[in-house]
Amino acid sequence: MKRLLKKIHLFYFLFCILCLFILFWPFYYLFSRNPRFYSVLNVFRTIHSFMASALSGIFFRFEIEQKLDKKQTYIFCANHTSNLDILAFCLLARGTYHFMGKEELMRNPVLGIFFRTIDIPVNRESKIGAFKAFKRAADNLDQGMSLIIFPEGKIDNSYPPVLQEFKNGPFRLAMEKGIPIVPVSIQNLWQIMWDDGVKYGSRPGIVDIYVHKPILTNILANQSDENLRDRVYAIINSKL
Repeated sequence: MKRLLKKIHLFYFLFCILCLFILFWPFYYLFSRNPRFYSVLNVFRTIHSFMASALSGIFFRFEIEQKLDKKQTYIFCANHTSNLDILAFCLLARGTYHFMGKEELMRNPVLGIFFRTIDIPVNRESKIGAFKAFKRAADNLDQGMSLIIFPEGKIDNSYPPVLQEFKNGPFRLAMEKGIPIVPVSIQNLWQIMWDDGVKYGSRPGIVDIYVHKPILTNILANQSDENLRDRVYAIINSKL
């Protein structure tokens, strides 16, 4: 019975996401046409995320170690256990931000419009594709767009999830550009909905997210991107 209820909740949650997407689609289409309007586009993403999660009884509780500067460009790095991670960051991030994610998201009926415009798709099997994706991300950072990335590269098959090895890309980028990194520990979202929810469904609940203080990469000249990667890994893992 419990499993059936979780399946019903998943369908209800997806129904909320889709209905709100249809409602907001004209705004998404309009504001995704020109990078000048990306900050407005993100306002609608925030509203969409809040309404869908609230209607589904899913609420996000953020514990922020140090207040973030709304005018500062950041690279947010977090563990990745659920498709709901995207909603969490739409509520956390402010201003002009964008995601980097797998290329398959371009075919997603909801996320596709974003990964064809503001967000960056990555072909994980192609070194050239990854290079082009990080080149675009570097250009966006230069324009003041914060980057949200899950350095594990994918949601692991293990359940309960275990933090997997991080890719080097975002840490090399942070060192080159001197952009502060914000480690984020998404603590229990996998218990609300793991992966896409197909296997175990979803349920209402409160998601706890710990936002660590930013790491200032412009003062780490003597460190390698591997050192930074390992440091961020340890910080995120400390709150899981």
